[in-house]
Amino acid sequence: MARIPKELVDHIIQTADIVEVVGDFVQLKRKGQNLWAPCPFHNEKSPSFSVNPAKSLYKCFGCGKAGGVVQFVMDVEGTSYVEALKYLARKYAIEIQEEEKTPQQQLEQNERDSQFIVSDFAKNHYHRLLLNSEEGMSIGYGYLKERGLNLSTIQTFELGYSLDSWDDLMKAAEAAGFDKKYLEKTGLTVIRTDDQGKDTGRRYDRFRGRVMFPIHNISGRVVGFGARTLKRDDKMAKYLNSPESEIYHKSDVLYGLFQARQAIRTQEVCYLVEGYLDVLSLYQGGIKNVVASSGTSLTEGQIRLIKRYSDNVTVLYDGDAAGIKASLRGTDLLLEGGLNVRVVLFPDGDDPDSYIRKVGDQRFTEYIETKSQDFISFKTTLVAREASGDPVKKAEAIRDVLHSIAKVPDAIKRQVFLQQTSGIFGIDEQVLITEYNKLVKSPGAAAKPSGPPDNRGNYGNGAGSANSGFPPSSNPRSAPSPRPMTDEEEAEMLMYGGAEAAAALQGMSAGFPSGAAQKEEEEDLPDMLKVCEREVLRLLVLYAPREVEEEISVAAYLLGQLDEAPLKTPLFAEMWEICRQELLAGRFPDARLLAQNEREDIRQLITDLATERYEISPNWRTKEIYVFNEVDLPKLACDNAVLRLNKVHVQRELDRAMDRLRLPGLDDVEMFEILGNIKNLKQLDNQLAGMLGTVIPRGT
Repeated sequence: MARIPKELVDHIIQTADIVEVVGDFVQLKRKGQNLWAPCPFHNEKSPSFSVNPAKSLYKCFGCGKAGGVVQFVMDVEGTSYVEALKYLARKYAIEIQEEEKTPQQQLEQNERDSQFIVSDFAKNHYHRLLLNSEEGMSIGYGYLKERGLNLSTIQTFELGYSLDSWDDLMKAAEAAGFDKKYLEKTGLTVIRTDDQGKDTGRRYDRFRGRVMFPIHNISGRVVGFGARTLKRDDKMAKYLNSPESEIYHKSDVLYGLFQARQAIRTQEVCYLVEGYLDVLSLYQGGIKNVVASSGTSLTEGQIRLIKRYSDNVTVLYDGDAAGIKASLRGTDLLLEGGLNVRVVLFPDGDDPDSYIRKVGDQRFTEYIETKSQDFISFKTTLVAREASGDPVKKAEAIRDVLHSIAKVPDAIKRQVFLQQTSGIFGIDEQVLITEYNKLVKSPGAAAKPSGPPDNRGNYGNGAGSANSGFPPSSNPRSAPSPRPMTDEEEAEMLMYGGAEAAAALQGMSAGFPSGAAQKEEEEDLPDMLKVCEREVLRLLVLYAPREVEEEISVAAYLLGQLDEAPLKTPLFAEMWEICRQELLAGRFPDARLLAQNEREDIRQLITDLATERYEISPNWRTKEIYVFNEVDLPKLACDNAVLRLNKVHVQRELDRAMDRLRLPGLDDVEMFEILGNIKNLKQLDNQLAGMLGTVIPRGT
């Protein structure tokens, strides 16, 4: 595979807008200078994922994932550096000139990328057969046309048809140079085995004589297929899906999300249906913000996908009593995931696909708007009607509804739902609250939310669990005390100066999500030394071209103030040398480009250096609280950083001298020499402290 020239890589990185790229996967909301969202890489309800548009960097303070725009694509797609660059190039219409791949080069790509490529080949093959082969046109296209789908919808979702042949795809793929092992890994072909389970050496296509529904991930890559047979055979499954593979995990995929994501974000609601044809018919009818669980039970992974784009979901239920009861269990998961859930029930015997074809687009849209109701009210009415006249069933129904209410993270919503449930069942609200509190206090309820208010206005069961996303008790006596500051935070506080700033940082750190602990490269280096080295490097990386004096940049100033290799932490020293070489070559170090380095440890370091942990509130300045601004005063920031680093070195020398003084067997000459050195070091230490204008605690 041809290498992408560095100039083109830089062009791609500089063109790509990290807000646009990340925004394709999560719903970003501005807060201060940065944008925030729930992290796409781990399950959370309070946003700890931050995007800095100015520096083109992202960081999650919960799980620690961080990097630039290329790294984000690599993380979210699980793909290689080169494939991530190609993804961005396609998004921004940047042409990449590279040599044609030989079959051998194609096979040498990593396993995951090869599975993506063969899946894309199969999708194109099936699509071509649908529109160009006699069998595909007469059977596959004829069926889709009968279901009311037009050519535009077929092309948008890249629908296809598999010939009723044992090895059509296998022959086409082998002729194109694909290794059969990738067809097997993606489940496109099946290995025939004997009665003992041994490989007979025979292979055949999994999908034969079926309409093909390609399943895309959220970036548009094909990861698997759903396939519907058109034969009238009771022994044959109507729908057949791809098996799990390295690229396809059905619990983490929603059919139609790639096509629907922008509409979901724009309209701030996601319509959730069950089948492929439901999605296709609604999308064609103008309801673009629709996805399907593809006939599987809802999973936490699928719910996280929806929440990336909207907090609101409306479930469209088939008018089938058995199906409704089965779906209710999955809808509880939506509540637990922090989503606002509404429900639309279609007339008995209809599903979204059949109903929109029956009444037309406009009447269908009017129906779902007028018939939509919140899930708790819907469930309460449904189970109350079924339990009517039977006290035992009624009690069970009430407990069932309370279980659903307990899934709702928001305490105010829970209280409203309890009031509604009380009215529908005709039962005293306080009785419901008492029963609710029993429910959440029962064994295994530690992860459940705090109870609703009792008749004195207090909440039962105190605070929610750490991972539940529910707020802690408002009782001041039970509020968590602020955690102690780390050495790094203490150093930042002292660097920025002032008791007010120190107090403010202390208060801000108490409620801020802690980041993943970064592994230190050498445990024997003192923490304060690493903190000070990190601060010097941070200024060099972030403010290299900024002038400290006329025609003197931060980069030149720092390199002139310190030795060529002033940093002892190995990774910091490497980064310092990279920046020094950039400056010697006539270029300023650029954090945006450095963050795309192929080495993960360097990418992580640059992102950590460039990511602001705190943002200063504008209200501080209106209250006349002085906050040091390093952007406006770069020379002061550099001087403070260099002085502190020098002071730590002096303190380390002082510690060594004190250790030498304690050695046994010293003669008078050696002792006086050490004492003189200690005196000089203490004088230098005091001078540096005076220049810094602060007293730095010993023990570093």
